[in-house]
Amino acid sequence: MGNTRLICDPNELRDLFLFEKLNDEQLAWLCRDGRVEMFEPGLVFREGDPATCFYVLMEGEVRLTKMSGGEEIELVRTSHHGSYSGAWTAYMGDKVEQLYNASFYVTVPSKFFVLDAGTFAHMVQEWFPMALHLLEGVFFGNRNANERIGQRERLLALGSLSAGLTHELNNPAAAAVRATSSLRERVAGMRHKLKMMAAGKFNSETLEALVQLQEEAAAQVAKAPTLTSLEASDREDELGDWLENHGIGNPWDLAPNFVQAGFDIDWMEKIHGTLTDCGTDVFEGAIRWLNYTVETELLMNEITDSTQRISSLVNAAKQYSQMDRAPFQVVDIHDLLDSTLVMLARKIGDDITVIKEYDHGLPPVPCYAAEMNQVWTNLIDNAVAAMGGSGTLTVRTYRENECVAVEIGDTGPGVPEEIRTRIFEPFFTTKPVGEGTGLGLDISFRIVVNKHHGDIRVESEPGNTRFIVRLPIEGADVAESVSAATIMEGN
Repeated sequence: MGNTRLICDPNELRDLFLFEKLNDEQLAWLCRDGRVEMFEPGLVFREGDPATCFYVLMEGEVRLTKMSGGEEIELVRTSHHGSYSGAWTAYMGDKVEQLYNASFYVTVPSKFFVLDAGTFAHMVQEWFPMALHLLEGVFFGNRNANERIGQRERLLALGSLSAGLTHELNNPAAAAVRATSSLRERVAGMRHKLKMMAAGKFNSETLEALVQLQEEAAAQVAKAPTLTSLEASDREDELGDWLENHGIGNPWDLAPNFVQAGFDIDWMEKIHGTLTDCGTDVFEGAIRWLNYTVETELLMNEITDSTQRISSLVNAAKQYSQMDRAPFQVVDIHDLLDSTLVMLARKIGDDITVIKEYDHGLPPVPCYAAEMNQVWTNLIDNAVAAMGGSGTLTVRTYRENECVAVEIGDTGPGVPEEIRTRIFEPFFTTKPVGEGTGLGLDISFRIVVNKHHGDIRVESEPGNTRFIVRLPIEGADVAESVSAATIMEGN
């Protein structure tokens, strides 16, 4: 882009608010070591390039942009006299990375006072040593505070997730222990009944038929239909009456097991027909022996379900933590969402309905999976808190241009319009003191926007708040970079 160098007038510099308190000698120094240039419309510097100059607008108009989700987003457009941008952290030297953190455009022919980065750094260090120390204190103090509080937030979140996972693991583990103990008792009872049956009046054909019925009973348990509470109650009444009418003691203790296994009166009649000639005592012994068979199968099913639940929880924890996996990988975004929902199940609670609307046709997404799980955790945690523990949590995925979009929606009161532009700021929170640090959304913003070149924003109205995260599908060129706070430059 062509530009024209103009004569520098110290009195003209004095009109700029940055320099209005400087003395004549200092203004003369600026004119000697700096320059005034006229820029034609176009790009002045690009985001990510080495920061070589500091620019102060004297007349004209400029706009500042940043990349988000593969698109250039305008942050500021201004003609304010004295607006500045560029290498304004040059005075910190190699303590910070000296890159332009936004792109800078001239929209109309504009005049600037320009200082090379080294000259600007020397000026600040020599003229304002106390101010330099204060600025460094604020800059690094905020950055260190962000890091330390962010670490504490992650530790607190980890503790909460660990407690929830322990609680979730305890239930199936305790169920498996109980079922194993009961199973031992039932197997002992089966051995006892088998001994009694062996001493009973069974011929070989009857005993063979009874063993066949046992095999059928075991197979029937695996394909038992699911009944409603009312259906199960009605069948238990019918079967209990039948058992009582056929001389079986305590029939109401046996009926629920047979009903749960999917047996009905027709099947009982089949058993009765097989053992008609064996006597009432033998028939009752056979029924109780078959009941032990049913109970052992049901208990083994319970143990299987419990251990599978434990296995799924452990797998979800490994998926969530990305244990033994590369930091940057190509993943199915739904796996990350599902593992996060499992880990947060206890916090979500029973009074919140979770609706998943997944587009399973989405392609895999290249990302830092563990960090994206942190984003989902922050967004879901905020949604649950906003609903006060009761409502509907919606997790939706879809494709939008060359991005995968993920929506986390809640039915809470919404985010007031006057604070929507601030919710991603560090330390900004609407929660009471002690309940939030205001870093969850800031961390999420830096992970999505700075590290993945994606986009995160909120759309809200009472009863319908949606945080929308967009991640580029072609993200293999995402560089592993330090997530730094986005600093707005301008007037």
